[in-house]
Amino acid sequence: GLRAMPGCEARWMGVLAGQPGKICQCKLNDTVEKNNSPMTDLNKLYDDVMMDHIKNARNYREISSATQRIEAVNVLCGDTLTLYVSIDADERIADIAFQCSCCGVSMASASMMTATVMGKRKAEAKALFDELMAGVNHSDTDIKAGLTDAQQAVILTSRNVPSRKNCAVLAWQALNAALEGREREVSVG
Repeated sequence: GLRAMPGCEARWMGVLAGQPGKICQCKLNDTVEKNNSPMTDLNKLYDDVMMDHIKNARNYREISSATQRIEAVNVLCGDTLTLYVSIDADERIADIAFQCSCCGVSMASASMMTATVMGKRKAEAKALFDELMAGVNHSDTDIKAGLTDAQQAVILTSRNVPSRKNCAVLAWQALNAALEGREREVSVG
């Protein structure tokens, strides 16, 4: 997690609040918010992954024929996200997309999540959710080998910038609600 220079109005790594995909022109510090130590190569790699998904969000659209629509809100910051999921007869995620009014962390996480679970069976997607949440909620353990780049990026973001944990998991919580057939609204925070 990078911090913007003093006076920058950025919410995440230079992303302008309320303007997904618009990047602040300020110079960013190369420090991790958690401990002010120089950013590691791994953190930089996943910061780059997050930025790519902020600037080029995948599956940012509505699915009018979705079998499930989940409205998710982060009550701590006001991020809102609508997740559209279409499950086929074979219990596969045939299509998944999102729309949001949210920060860059929520947007990047949603983009990565939709790209990761597209085409997966419900049980596979549920396992990916469980692995992600274990990594996010157990910050004292090493990140499990074999996780996708998307999962690792979300876990590192939640660990490096703990105040953004709920942003990082908002879309994943909406996915879990859809997979379990729960209510159409999810609150995080």
